Amino acid sequence: MKLNPHQKEAVKTVNGRVLVLAGAGSGKTRVIIQRICYLIQNGIPADSILGLTFTNKAAKEMKERLKALLKSKAKEVTLSTFHSFCMRILRAEIEKLGYTSNFSLYDERDKERTFKQIARDILKSTDIPSLQPTMDAISAAKSQGLTVDEMESHTWHDDFTKTIYKRLEAAMKAYNAVDFDSLISLTIELFEKFPKVLEKYQDQFRYIMIDEYQDTNPAQFKLAELLTSKYNNLMVVGDDDQSIYGFRGSEVKNILNFNADKKIKLEQNYRSTPVILKAANAVITHNSSRYDKKLWCEKEDTTLIEVFTAPTETDEASAIVDRILNYKQTRGYDFKDMAILYRSNALSRNIELALMGASYMKDGSWIRGIPYQVTGGLEFAMRAEIKDLSCYLRAVCNPNDQEAIVRIINVPRRGVSDVALDKLTTYSRKNKIPLMKLLRQGGIDELSTRAKAGIRSFLEILDEAHTRFERDSLSDSMRWLLQRTEFQRSIAEDVKSEKMRAFKWENVSEFVNSVKEYEDAEENPSLQEFISHSSLIRQKPNFGKNKTENKIQLMTFHSSKGLEFKACFLIGLEDHILPHEKSMQEGNLEEERRLFYVGITRAQEALTLSMAKQRKKMGKTMKTNPSRFLFEIPKNFLDVRSWNTFR
Repeated sequence: MKLNPHQKEAVKTVNGRVLVLAGAGSGKTRVIIQRICYLIQNGIPADSILGLTFTNKAAKEMKERLKALLKSKAKEVTLSTFHSFCMRILRAEIEKLGYTSNFSLYDERDKERTFKQIARDILKSTDIPSLQPTMDAISAAKSQGLTVDEMESHTWHDDFTKTIYKRLEAAMKAYNAVDFDSLISLTIELFEKFPKVLEKYQDQFRYIMIDEYQDTNPAQFKLAELLTSKYNNLMVVGDDDQSIYGFRGSEVKNILNFNADKKIKLEQNYRSTPVILKAANAVITHNSSRYDKKLWCEKEDTTLIEVFTAPTETDEASAIVDRILNYKQTRGYDFKDMAILYRSNALSRNIELALMGASYMKDGSWIRGIPYQVTGGLEFAMRAEIKDLSCYLRAVCNPNDQEAIVRIINVPRRGVSDVALDKLTTYSRKNKIPLMKLLRQGGIDELSTRAKAGIRSFLEILDEAHTRFERDSLSDSMRWLLQRTEFQRSIAEDVKSEKMRAFKWENVSEFVNSVKEYEDAEENPSLQEFISHSSLIRQKPNFGKNKTENKIQLMTFHSSKGLEFKACFLIGLEDHILPHEKSMQEGNLEEERRLFYVGITRAQEALTLSMAKQRKKMGKTMKTNPSRFLFEIPKNFLDVRSWNTFR
């Protein structure tokens, strides 16, 4: 692919602050790589060039492409993520901040343990509330580049957070450790406190490029401004229409308000058909906070975008599978050429079941189960909260299921620590006493009073659950079990962010839906049969570990960014799913529209949009409304079909 005129302009613009607005599929990575080559060819030292991006995958891809063009010279160019770059600087300079160069990098578990130690000391108690809101607030402050003193204080919790923040920084310094969030904030602190250090790196990296600039948070923005303030040679490449990571702290205003000496638009698309691009353009123009640009291409394909509405989410999943098999037969697509995209991972369950239950012809033989891969998330049955619920049901049904008991005896937390559980299981093994029998006997003498109380509470729940599941319907009993165990509290205690808590609770809701669907389908439903035969719980077929294998790709809109497929199926296009209910409440409608835009522009040749007239929520059937974004696509781009067209 030769460079088009706008790409050439971006490559040959060497000095100043340059904003390259790179639309979806417009060849931005090629532009970055070619510009690095152009700089070197025009006498700029390779080691004075710095390229920053957000993922190790993107950095690795750029390094490989650059190496193919520059050979050994490519090693002199610094291409890395923001965090890797800051790690490199801190290893060399952190002693100025009171650490030593062999500092440790704490992961989330390490940091959480330190948090808890500090909180126990402050509160003078071992029984402390969930610290997640505090951890989230401190993480957000670091991403915004705020110091402890710059954080606002309105409530007791704000004061508590500031106290924890101060103590945490002192503890981390005492431990000679930094956490992931601190890599950038400490580098900024270093540059601001020691101007000569900053100047050293300004002189070293005179030409800086930042990929995916729309995803920068305030701290990353500040770092870039500090590094480039002396020579002002900064090219940022990105697309405001694909800014979809607000929940991670990114701010689209960084690209919208970028002070550029020159702006270059890359609007020619090399990925999709004209109809797909026109539909994407029509949707995104409804956003007010954006640069004016329109994607176009030289292809002549006039295939319309297919849209259908299924009676239920189960019918929607079946219809998608029918279309996949039809595309495989009529268009010759491999499974790996196709992707199913959704707003929330919870929506994957029905699709997974439909794929596992389908059959197709291969080499003259019928094969059961279409191979698939869930990207950006675990398969539904492998998610922690679903495993926990499955183990509760297994323990109710079979009290001798030791694996299930061990997993959920302290879910939610009821004082049976890992140490206590280790003592119990060790005693059980040594004395050949079944774990449940040992629990019924009251445990062992070495256990604390709190642990023994927790065991009694656990057994009471199991006994009550056994009675409930024998007496009431499975779905009603399941809802009762969630309330009785305070399962939502368990999620709140263990999960890092509010967004993730909501995601996990959506998965719980889908689990209840699966129980209800089984119950409605069977004449004599039973808990034992549900556990034994439900496709949700049974082990999935092993299609191999190689991600390049021929599998349908299942992923969220967020996970799909940067990818492309010959055929894309966007499912669950209903209000309160897309746009997501919580996002609407928080006023993030434009980011939700950008998510839809990203989904549309993943498709190269075929795009299918689908929804269901009704969908279950916590086991109860609810009527739905089509996503408001669907009405923003002109009708002449759409082929409205029956949901069962390909049956």
